[in-house]
Amino acid sequence: QVHMVESGGGLVQPGGSLRLSCVASGSIRIINVMGWYRQAPGKQRELVATITWGGRTNYADSVKGRFTISEVDAKNTVYLQMNSLKPEDTAVYYCNANLVPVSGARPYDYWGQGTQVSVSS
Repeated sequence: QVHMVESGGGLVQPGGSLRLSCVASGSIRIINVMGWYRQAPGKQRELVATITWGGRTNYADSVKGRFTISEVDAKNTVYLQMNSLKPEDTAVYYCNANLVPVSGARPYDYWGQGTQVSVSS
């Protein structure tokens, strides 16, 4: 069993900051990539940022220079530091991990339950 637990969402004014956290726990053999996706009302889920367990990062153009993704290997944890938040960043943010479970022979995708981020004055 693999569990993904997110935290850190909330309501913030435009220009403010939030930090999201996500922990992958359970019977994990190897983590390949962890990342954050978001889904605004009426829109498709979109990539925000990903990080490989070797430290390679990838960002959506809309968040470059404002968001920073980082990870702590030993804790199977990924963070998303979000600065200079805009109303258009409002969405449910989902944590994703592509990993090989102890019971498996290939990678699978696991998702967290989602955390709401609202940017409004």
